[in-house]
Amino acid sequence: MNWLDLVTALAIAQYIWFGVLVGQARGRYGVHAPAVTGHDIFERYYRVHMNTLELLVPMVPAMYLAARYWSPVWVAATGLVYIVGRFIYLRAYVSDPKTRTLGYALSAFPLLGLLVAVVAGVFMAA
Repeated sequence: MNWLDLVTALAIAQYIWFGVLVGQARGRYGVHAPAVTGHDIFERYYRVHMNTLELLVPMVPAMYLAARYWSPVWVAATGLVYIVGRFIYLRAYVSDPKTRTLGYALSAFPLLGLLVAVVAGVFMAA
């Protein structure tokens, strides 16, 4: 479980880092809190941060549930794919939102795979 804990901590740190990037973008583009609109590039950073939260919430419990039935090392590796996908998503979305597909796929498919793994594990254990 140590690898799983490390990957979870990395995913949380990534989310925090994305929040820092949003704060920097606020200053750079003059979007004062509580506003979440006002400059296109700021809005892209903000959406990446919020989308990351939307996926992180189910990702963490899915990893821990899947690790009950499958190798925690493989589950952690799946979590790493998610983290890499989030960085690709950030880079693509900020540059041109139309190019975000690969990053999103590398973020969403690991989550879906873990959910399938949990369901399969439950049925196999029953």
